[in-house]
Amino acid sequence: MGFADQRFNVNLSILFTELPLLERPAAAAAAGFSAVELWWPWTDSPTPARSELDALKKAIEDAGVRLTGLNFYAGRLPGPDRGALSVPGEESERFRANIDVAAGFAASLGCTALNALYGNRVEGVDPGEQDALALENLALAARAADRIGAILLIEALNQPESPLYPLVSAPAAVEVVDQVNAATGLGNAKFLMDLYHLSMNGEDLPSVIERYAARTGHVQIADNPGRGAPGTGSLPLEELLDQLKKAGYDGWVGLEYKPGDRPSAEAFAWLPAEARAAR
Repeated sequence: MGFADQRFNVNLSILFTELPLLERPAAAAAAGFSAVELWWPWTDSPTPARSELDALKKAIEDAGVRLTGLNFYAGRLPGPDRGALSVPGEESERFRANIDVAAGFAASLGCTALNALYGNRVEGVDPGEQDALALENLALAARAADRIGAILLIEALNQPESPLYPLVSAPAAVEVVDQVNAATGLGNAKFLMDLYHLSMNGEDLPSVIERYAARTGHVQIADNPGRGAPGTGSLPLEELLDQLKKAGYDGWVGLEYKPGDRPSAEAFAWLPAEARAAR
C-alpha cells in the first residue's frame, strides 16, 4: 500500500494561510487536491454575516473541491483558547450560538464531519462542572450533526502545546465519545485520531490504531518533531496509515501540518500528484 492508497484532504486553516481565505480553495485545487477541511474560519465570530458564509461557500464551489470537515467555533485558533464548549459563561454561549450556523454551512456543501474541541480547564472552576457543561453542549452538537447526516468528532490534543486541555490521550477522548453516544443514543460521535498530537503525548501509535481504528471518524497527520510535512520528522506515517487501512479505516486523512519556510504549494513533494485527488 502506501500514501497513494489513502484519501487526503488539505486543512486550509494551517496550509495556504499565506493567502486570503477565499483564495485558498482554488490554491488547493491547483495543487491537485479535490477535498479540503477547515477550522472555524471566523475566530472572532460564531455567527458571521450571511454574506461571509456565502462568499466562502462560493469559493469552495468555484474551486471544484469538496468540504469534508469543519470545526465548530473554538475561540482563537491557532492560539490559546483551544475550544469553547466546556468554558462556562460567554464562550460556551458562543459555541451554542454557532452550532446551527456551522451545521447549516456544512450541510450546504455536503460536509459530513464536524469537529468540536473540548475546551481548556478554567482556573477557579470545578472540572466536574466543566465536564457536565461539555457533555450537554456536545450532545447538542451531536444532534445537530445528526440532523444533517454528519458525524461529530472529538479530538485529543497534546499536553506540551495545550497544557490546560483535558483530553490529551486517545483513551480520554474516546471516553468522551462514549459519553456523548450514551447521552444521545445516536451513535454518531467518533474519535478524531490526530497522529501528531498523540505522538507528542508519547502514545504508542500502533497500539492506539489497533485499539481505536474502528471508533475513528477522521485522521489527521503531521510529522514530529516540528509539525511539518511527512518526511521532515521521524514518524513512520506511511506505515501508520497502512496499519489504519488494514484495520478497516477508509475515511479521509487530513493534512494538518505547517509548510515551513516555503509557499504551501511547495509542501507536497512527498505525495505523488496522482495521489492527491480522491478517487
